[in-house]
Amino acid sequence: MMSSKVIVISVVVLLAFLAISEGMSLRSLGMEMHCRCIQTESKPIGRHIGKVELIPANSHCEETEIIATLKKTGQEVCLDPEAPWVKKVIKAIMNNRSR
Repeated sequence: MMSSKVIVISVVVLLAFLAISEGMSLRSLGMEMHCRCIQTESKPIGRHIGKVELIPANSHCEETEIIATLKKTGQEVCLDPEAPWVKKVIKAIMNNRSR
């Protein structure tokens, strides 16, 4: 009786480990299975931005996501792609890349 419980627990632990490690490996490969941005910031924070990441719409997220990393704190902030100041930032980045 005790050995069947041990086997069941072992199988559950193994399945949980496989599920967790599979999720980690997908994320480590850069594959997000959902949108990263829940809320977006539309007020201007341009001078506080250290880095900007542009994630095009894909099969896991219908929206283009723009994620800014703040200089001082390293905090990631999702930007509203429709905000006029964000459009200017993206345009400037694209112009710099094409040079």
